[in-house]
Amino acid sequence: MGSNEASRAPGVSDVAKADAAQSSVKHNPYYERRWMALGVVVIAQIMILLDATVVNVALPSAQADLGFSDANRQWVITAYVLAFGSLLPLGGRLADAYGRKTMFIVGLLGFAIASAVGGAAPNIDTLITARAFQGVFAAILAPAALSLITVIFTDRQELNKAFGIFGAVSGSAGAIGLLLGGLLTDYVSWRWCMYVNIVLAVVGIIGGLTLLHNSSEPDKPKLSVPSTVVGSAAIFGLVFGSAKAETDGWGSAVTLTPLIAGVFLLVGFVVLQKVDRHPLIPLRVLADRNRGAAYLTLFLSNAAVFAVFLFLTYYFQGVLGYSPITSGVAFLPLMVTVGVVATLTQGMLLQRLTMRVIVAAGLIASGAGAALLAQADAGSPYAAWVLPGLILIGTGIGSAAVVAVAVGQMGVEPRDAGTAGALNNVSQQLGSALGVALISTFVATATDHYLTHHGSTAVVGATVHGFTVGFWWAAGLFWAAAVVCGALIRGGTSLHHEAGQPEPLDESVSALI
Repeated sequence: MGSNEASRAPGVSDVAKADAAQSSVKHNPYYERRWMALGVVVIAQIMILLDATVVNVALPSAQADLGFSDANRQWVITAYVLAFGSLLPLGGRLADAYGRKTMFIVGLLGFAIASAVGGAAPNIDTLITARAFQGVFAAILAPAALSLITVIFTDRQELNKAFGIFGAVSGSAGAIGLLLGGLLTDYVSWRWCMYVNIVLAVVGIIGGLTLLHNSSEPDKPKLSVPSTVVGSAAIFGLVFGSAKAETDGWGSAVTLTPLIAGVFLLVGFVVLQKVDRHPLIPLRVLADRNRGAAYLTLFLSNAAVFAVFLFLTYYFQGVLGYSPITSGVAFLPLMVTVGVVATLTQGMLLQRLTMRVIVAAGLIASGAGAALLAQADAGSPYAAWVLPGLILIGTGIGSAAVVAVAVGQMGVEPRDAGTAGALNNVSQQLGSALGVALISTFVATATDHYLTHHGSTAVVGATVHGFTVGFWWAAGLFWAAAVVCGALIRGGTSLHHEAGQPEPLDESVSALI
């Protein structure tokens, strides 16, 4: 009897220690304020994604004010995308190496300063430089923000809910930027499309300092100069080549040279990651089949989404004659749909359906929405094709994108959380850059072909025809992403643990708090 009691004692002691540890964690003030911390992370994400569209609306006013050329106008966009995309892998590794809170604050502070400089820019050179530095600090901020979620929330169901909120905001931020850009440009000044970031950054910095705590991984990664240089150069070449394709065509040397160099550098980068003692992107992060499928899905779907945003904005203003504000309001149904569907996805669908079903169904719905947009012409009422198209696209973003982002971040070791966040963002940035450039080429070709056969007076008809081609290509990309998801994501896997299994607090929570 005594021996039996003695043998049971350690087990009882272990359980007591575990209960005490969980109780200690859950009563830690950082853990108790985790939902407020999520709000801070979401603010940072809003700031980053707003800049992808809010500046587009402000560009005509900025061009008239500063007097720069159409060629320089493109660089206001390209400078940001180049810096952001090419430095994202480095930003993710910095978050893993030097602390996610530290890099989060650095990113917010730098982004705010760059925005202040851009808002006060007296000339185009200053504006382009400021935009480039916005991209640099966005590359630091974005991976830190996404990786913070995985260490703030350790209960699986709470993590799903957090990703649902984060994904809903991410999915609708681009459309919000179109509305906000129109309001600020029409009623205040284009410069406030830059200054608004300062307000968001100040709120984020104050919240970050009070609600977040640096993680402290025992096995901090070291930075490899060769991997950093080759990886950044590869992404730079791909993004730069895509940007030049929009203005110089895919066959020009200024387009092909960086694209080919980017492809070769990307292959070399993968090889280097196998032999480098301190890889910038450890291949173990990509080894998970579901995670790799999620990144590819995000790449294809973002190519389609940003093409839709671009051409639908042109359709509203150039064909239907909407003002910038009216154009922004026209996107509201998409924003509302994304929020509602994302809430339903994390609250209900993830408990009943597999990842593969949710993502594939959402992408099919988005493709159907883009196909509806392709039916609109110069005389179509908004409610006939555009409204149902936006609702279907919002349905897909609110379900597929939310789950894909979560899958791309889940299951990684704490030391690689920043890297996974960077890959999530790189997939989306490369997808939007390459997709918009490629589809823009098809739109321009279709427009020119229409004018050739119908005469130079058929400008409106040619424009609508070009947009129709663009929307069909977007639909095809959505459906291609659905095929990728169906083929690669394991159908029997969901984001939740199996029923009855405990959901222990992750060790990373100890590092966080």
